[in-house]
Amino acid sequence: MIKIIVAEDHHLVREGILSLLEKAEDIEIIAEAEDGEEAVQLVQQHRPDVLLTDIGMPRLNGIQAAEKIRDMGLETRVVILSMHSNKSLIRQSMRSGAKGYVLKSGIKDELLMALRAAARNGTYLSPEVSELLMADFGTPAAEGQDGFDLLNPREREILKLISEGHTNKSIADLMHLSVKTIEKDRTSLLEKLQVRDLASLIRLAMKHGLIFDED
Repeated sequence: MIKIIVAEDHHLVREGILSLLEKAEDIEIIAEAEDGEEAVQLVQQHRPDVLLTDIGMPRLNGIQAAEKIRDMGLETRVVILSMHSNKSLIRQSMRSGAKGYVLKSGIKDELLMALRAAARNGTYLSPEVSELLMADFGTPAAEGQDGFDLLNPREREILKLISEGHTNKSIADLMHLSVKTIEKDRTSLLEKLQVRDLASLIRLAMKHGLIFDED
C-alpha cells in the first residue's frame, strides 16, 4: 500500500484529487494539507511514501516544500502537481528532488502513474513536460541571469512572503526569526537580485513560481 499526503490549498481541487485517489486499491491517503508549511510538518509526523503537492500554495510552495523535505533527509518522495508547463519551474522542481511533475490537464490519466513511479523511487513527467525539457536539452540556461539562482532557501521563502504582502515583522513571526535577521536577509536578496522596488520583486517571484497570478 502506498501511503500518500495530499497538499492543495483549494478545497474543491483537493476534494477532486482525493476522489480520484480513493478509487485506487493500492493508495492510502493518510493526511491532507492546505499549505506548504503544513505539508512539511505532516510529512515529518507521518513519514508517507509520497507527498503529492500543488506547486502554488501559501507560505511554502510545492518546490520549497520538496527542498525542505530533501534537506531534512526524509525518505518521502515528492510529486509536483501544476497547471504551469514552465521550463524554469520544471527545472526547479527537479533540482528540489521532486520525483514527478504532473500537469493538471492530464491528472486523470497520469496522476496514479506518477505516484506509483515515485513510490518505486522512479521519476514521472507529463509528456508535455518531457518534450519541453528535451527540446531545451543542450541549450545554455539563462534563468540565472536575474540572480534568482544565487538566493538560498531562506531568502527565497522571504521573497515569497514579501511578494505576498507581508511586513518584516510578520515574516519574522511566521519564520520564527528576529526582525533584524529578516532585515539582513532582505537586504541580501535585494542585492543578489539587483532590484529595489516591490513591483520588480513581485515580477521575479512570479517568473520563478514563488507566487502565481492564477492557479
